[in-house]
Amino acid sequence: MAAQFGRRLRRGATTTAVAAAAVAALSASQAPAAPQPDGADDRTAAGATPPDGSAATGNSPYYTDLPPLSTGGETGTSADVPATGSAEAGIPASVLAAYKKAQQEIAGTDAACRLPWQLLAAIGKVESGQARGGKVDADGTTFSPILGPALNGQGFALIKDTDGGAYDGDSTHDRAVGPMQFIPSTWATWGQDANGDGRKDPNNIYDAALAAGRYLCAGPRDLSLAADLDRAVLSYNHSTEYLRTVRSWFDYYKRGTHEVPDGTGVLPADTDTSTSSPSPGSSVPGGGTTPSPEPTPPKPGGGGTAPDPTPPPATKPPTTPPTSPPTTPPTTPPTTPPRTFGSVENAGTGPLTATAGEAFTERVRVRTRDTLGAPLAKASVTFALVGDTDTRFAGGKSTVTLATGADGTVTAPALTAGEKTGAFKVTAVAGTTKPRTLTFDASVEARVADTIARTGETALTAAPGGEFAERVEVRTTYKGTGVAATAVTATMITDAETPAENDKGPYFEDADGNPVRTLELTAGAGGLLTLPEIFADGAEGTYKLRLTTESGATLTVELKVEAPAA
Repeated sequence: MAAQFGRRLRRGATTTAVAAAAVAALSASQAPAAPQPDGADDRTAAGATPPDGSAATGNSPYYTDLPPLSTGGETGTSADVPATGSAEAGIPASVLAAYKKAQQEIAGTDAACRLPWQLLAAIGKVESGQARGGKVDADGTTFSPILGPALNGQGFALIKDTDGGAYDGDSTHDRAVGPMQFIPSTWATWGQDANGDGRKDPNNIYDAALAAGRYLCAGPRDLSLAADLDRAVLSYNHSTEYLRTVRSWFDYYKRGTHEVPDGTGVLPADTDTSTSSPSPGSSVPGGGTTPSPEPTPPKPGGGGTAPDPTPPPATKPPTTPPTSPPTTPPTTPPTTPPRTFGSVENAGTGPLTATAGEAFTERVRVRTRDTLGAPLAKASVTFALVGDTDTRFAGGKSTVTLATGADGTVTAPALTAGEKTGAFKVTAVAGTTKPRTLTFDASVEARVADTIARTGETALTAAPGGEFAERVEVRTTYKGTGVAATAVTATMITDAETPAENDKGPYFEDADGNPVRTLELTAGAGGLLTLPEIFADGAEGTYKLRLTTESGATLTVELKVEAPAA
């Protein structure tokens, strides 16, 4: 690891005399000679490598290019950013916006940290060349993942896989990921969703910049203090050389920057971050390419290439023409590049609501598209239930993975509501290297009784001034199933057609024994409800008792008051 840093630093430092002068000036005036690490437990000497994984980047390699010794006459500061200037001072628009947005966000939640966006810019320059010169889409996500080399202990730290390859595509070892080069285990703790798309994506410059800012502001750091700033940078990559490189860009950007279009930023000259030599012209982590092999050296004294010292053997020209026409070598038809996943969208899913114990009438339906916007078939989509619910897909499953059809659509299995009421969510996740998630709101409503009926058929009679021997018992149900906790209003009425409370005839008694002719009651388990005792006054006749549920279901019970037969 140290050898790798040293090689790259030497390469960067000897690029030009100006760069060497910048290092000298920095060492003399800008960076402390022996920065102190954070905390009493971190006693690693400055410049040495701490235990694997103790830094945000896992101490991955970084670009060692240094800024020009001056900004070319620019006078801008963080509050006065020039519109033009040297190419090295240009920061791609989306990348610059992400750094400033992160500074603003942290200023509102951790003002004491005093995070300057130029520090994020310096780290972004050193880690990824400002997202490979600003090669990001409209949402700030890199067009392809930015991955460091496998941290397999061969020239780098040894960090075994911590994310199952979810972020870095490597299920054996971790790799630093994204414009700010977080290792997956650090991203799992510090990852942010700064652009509000519902995902914490290390390859999104907005998410990564805010995560880096919060990481640098960890604890009681005040980054306006040189010592705290040094500790923060060392926590990102524990190397004094790294600190000096970041410090040089930090001071350079503070003297002036300007915005350039996305994709037009200056790429670092040092693009070798791999442990082995890539093939000529192949791409390497960081966005550059390795140079092709050197051409054959020219012969002394002139242009061209040196001739082969062995002359070719003499050949005799043919004396007769060929007897058959020359054959045309077979051609290989061009192959269609594989289509890759680009997005997932709602394909017409309606409201997801159901009554407890019943099936949902709607099913989640989504469509996947490729990077060109065309429907993508055979894409894997995982549907999952999220939240405190006992609702399940068919077969009692809470997670189901299906493939899209020829039109790019796929429909989740039918949902059946459980007994738990309330809201939950259904998610549809598509894509592997860059997954996208759709979230649907769903809810289960409690059963509401649609019927109320007596449990018995015995006639209800009483003598004048007496009480009814039979207690009235009813049951509230929904589609034949008893519904507990159903509110029921019991009222003695004058007439079934135009019901009004009757002021004579049968009555209930309140707690003080006074007659009342309206009661508010609640059904118990299974929807069963037994009414209190009913009393008769001295007036004979046939009376009516009306029972009404909260949903409007009604039952009319006949009560007869008559003198006993002689």
